[in-house]
Amino acid sequence: MRIVHTTAPSFPEATPNTLLSLLPKERWQVLCGDTGHWRCGFYAPEFGGAEEISELEWHDCPELFMLVQGRVSLVLHDEQGERIQELEPLKPILVTARHAGFCPDGPHSGLCIVIERDAFKTEYTPRG
Repeated sequence: MRIVHTTAPSFPEATPNTLLSLLPKERWQVLCGDTGHWRCGFYAPEFGGAEEISELEWHDCPELFMLVQGRVSLVLHDEQGERIQELEPLKPILVTARHAGFCPDGPHSGLCIVIERDAFKTEYTPRG
Protein backbone atom coordinates (compact mmCIF):
# COMPACT_ATOMS: atom_id res chain seq x y z
CA MET A 1 0.00 0.00 0.00
CA ARG A 2 1.16 3.52 -0.64
CA ILE A 3 -0.24 6.68 0.94
CA VAL A 4 -0.42 10.16 -0.56
CA HIS A 5 -1.37 13.30 1.37
CA THR A 6 -3.01 16.12 -0.62
CA THR A 7 -2.55 19.46 1.11
CA ALA A 8 -4.38 22.76 0.66
CA PRO A 9 -4.43 24.60 -1.60
CA SER A 10 -4.52 21.66 -4.02
CA PHE A 11 -5.81 23.33 -7.16
CA PRO A 12 -4.50 25.80 -9.74
CA GLU A 13 -5.34 29.46 -9.59
CA ALA A 14 -8.40 30.20 -11.73
CA THR A 15 -9.65 33.55 -12.95
CA PRO A 16 -13.13 34.05 -11.51
CA ASN A 17 -16.07 34.70 -13.80
CA THR A 18 -14.32 33.33 -16.91
CA LEU A 19 -14.64 30.01 -18.73
CA LEU A 20 -12.06 27.43 -17.65
CA SER A 21 -10.20 25.27 -20.15
CA LEU A 22 -10.34 21.49 -20.16
CA LEU A 23 -7.34 19.55 -21.44
CA PRO A 24 -8.26 16.68 -23.80
CA LYS A 25 -7.24 13.10 -22.98
CA GLU A 26 -6.18 13.82 -19.40
CA ARG A 27 -6.99 11.22 -16.72
CA TRP A 28 -7.44 13.81 -13.95
CA GLN A 29 -7.47 17.57 -14.24
CA VAL A 30 -8.11 19.72 -11.16
CA LEU A 31 -9.77 22.95 -12.28
CA CYS A 32 -10.45 25.12 -9.25
CA GLY A 33 -11.52 25.15 -5.62
CA ASP A 34 -12.00 26.98 -2.36
CA THR A 35 -8.94 26.71 -0.12
CA GLY A 36 -9.57 24.60 2.95
CA HIS A 37 -12.94 23.42 1.66
CA TRP A 38 -13.33 21.81 -1.79
CA ARG A 39 -11.81 21.36 -5.21
CA CYS A 40 -13.38 20.40 -8.51
CA GLY A 41 -11.93 18.52 -11.45
CA PHE A 42 -12.63 16.35 -14.46
CA TYR A 43 -11.92 12.62 -14.55
CA ALA A 44 -11.53 10.66 -17.82
CA PRO A 45 -10.21 7.17 -16.99
CA GLU A 46 -7.36 5.80 -19.07
CA PHE A 47 -8.57 2.20 -18.77
CA GLY A 48 -10.98 0.59 -21.24
CA GLY A 49 -12.08 -2.26 -18.97
CA ALA A 50 -12.15 -3.39 -15.35
CA GLU A 51 -9.57 -6.11 -16.08
CA GLU A 52 -6.94 -3.40 -16.73
CA ILE A 53 -7.26 -1.96 -13.21
CA SER A 54 -4.61 -3.26 -10.81
CA GLU A 55 -4.92 -0.68 -8.01
CA LEU A 56 -7.81 0.90 -6.09
CA GLU A 57 -7.77 4.19 -4.20
CA TRP A 58 -9.50 5.21 -1.00
CA HIS A 59 -9.82 8.73 0.40
CA ASP A 60 -10.45 9.64 4.04
CA CYS A 61 -13.41 11.76 2.84
CA PRO A 62 -16.26 11.25 0.35
CA GLU A 63 -15.96 12.14 -3.35
CA LEU A 64 -18.84 13.14 -5.60
CA PHE A 65 -18.73 11.83 -9.20
CA MET A 66 -21.14 12.85 -11.94
CA LEU A 67 -20.97 11.59 -15.51
CA VAL A 68 -21.22 14.42 -18.04
CA GLN A 69 -20.14 12.76 -21.30
CA GLY A 70 -19.67 9.26 -22.72
CA ARG A 71 -19.59 6.18 -20.50
CA VAL A 72 -17.69 5.61 -17.24
CA SER A 73 -17.95 2.73 -14.80
CA LEU A 74 -16.45 2.56 -11.31
CA VAL A 75 -14.99 -0.52 -9.69
CA LEU A 76 -16.09 -0.21 -6.05
CA HIS A 77 -14.78 -2.36 -3.21
CA ASP A 78 -16.13 -2.19 0.34
CA GLU A 79 -17.09 -4.57 3.15
CA GLN A 80 -19.65 -6.20 0.80
CA GLY A 81 -16.99 -7.05 -1.80
CA GLU A 82 -16.25 -5.76 -5.26
CA ARG A 83 -18.82 -4.58 -7.78
CA ILE A 84 -19.00 -2.45 -10.91
CA GLN A 85 -21.24 0.59 -10.96
CA GLU A 86 -21.98 2.06 -14.38
CA LEU A 87 -22.56 5.78 -14.01
CA GLU A 88 -25.59 7.47 -15.52
CA PRO A 89 -25.49 10.94 -17.09
CA LEU A 90 -26.21 13.74 -14.62
CA LYS A 91 -26.91 11.28 -11.74
CA PRO A 92 -24.30 11.92 -9.04
CA ILE A 93 -22.81 9.21 -6.85
CA LEU A 94 -21.12 9.83 -3.51
CA VAL A 95 -18.17 7.43 -3.26
CA THR A 96 -16.68 6.32 0.06
CA ALA A 97 -15.44 2.86 -1.04
CA ARG A 98 -12.11 1.91 -2.55
CA HIS A 99 -12.45 2.67 -6.23
CA ALA A 100 -11.07 3.13 -9.73
CA GLY A 101 -12.73 3.94 -13.03
CA PHE A 102 -12.75 2.79 -16.63
CA CYS A 103 -14.36 3.85 -19.91
CA PRO A 104 -16.08 0.87 -21.62
CA ASP A 105 -15.91 2.62 -25.00
CA GLY A 106 -12.14 3.13 -24.80
CA PRO A 107 -9.59 5.17 -22.86
CA HIS A 108 -10.59 8.77 -22.05
CA SER A 109 -13.92 8.38 -23.94
CA GLY A 110 -16.05 9.25 -20.88
CA LEU A 111 -15.85 12.29 -18.63
CA CYS A 112 -16.95 12.88 -15.03
CA ILE A 113 -16.93 15.97 -12.90
CA VAL A 114 -15.52 15.21 -9.44
CA ILE A 115 -15.84 17.28 -6.28
CA GLU A 116 -13.72 16.46 -3.26
CA ARG A 117 -12.06 18.14 -0.29
CA ASP A 118 -9.11 20.44 -0.77
CA ALA A 119 -6.95 18.35 1.62
CA PHE A 120 -7.16 14.60 2.26
CA LYS A 121 -5.30 11.30 2.53
CA THR A 122 -5.37 8.69 -0.25
CA GLU A 123 -4.48 5.03 0.19
CA TYR A 124 -3.60 3.04 -2.95
CA THR A 125 -3.92 -0.73 -2.60
CA PRO A 126 -3.53 -3.61 -5.05
CA ARG A 127 -6.84 -4.85 -6.40
CA GLY A 128 -7.97 -8.24 -5.30
